[in-house]
Amino acid sequence: MISLTDSQKIGMGLTGFGVFFLFFGMILFFDKALLAIGNILFVAGLAFVIGLERTFRFFFQKHKMKATSFFLGGVFVVLIGWPIIGVVLEIYGFFLLFRGFFPVVVGFIRRIPVLGSILNLPFISSLPIFPCMLTHGTRSTILRK
Repeated sequence: MISLTDSQKIGMGLTGFGVFFLFFGMILFFDKALLAIGNILFVAGLAFVIGLERTFRFFFQKHKMKATSFFLGGVFVVLIGWPIIGVVLEIYGFFLLFRGFFPVVVGFIRRIPVLGSILNLPFISSLPIFPCMLTHGTRSTILRK
């Protein structure tokens, strides 16, 4: 089992509550207050989990500046009161920021008994939406097919 420090445990809680508030805010027709609280908790939780310095290094890498601008710009737009536009910007920035983690997440989900068998079904694993996430090959071998 992975051992976590106390600040990492706090960060996991903050991140979990942030995701909950974001989800709940979207369910309740893009409630500005819930989305703002969710954004603040998510970013604060991320900083607690990986540390403040590593958070800044992650967000402000040269090749991730576009993604960071969209994500943090979306957070700002939600905070000033335009939740739908802000959430769209955040989602786009989130996918740009964390697209390198998606194959890892899908690989982890493939090991879960029920979900793994669903992802390995022929009509799902052959979807061209995110081929590098759903197949076992590398991106270069997928693009050659």
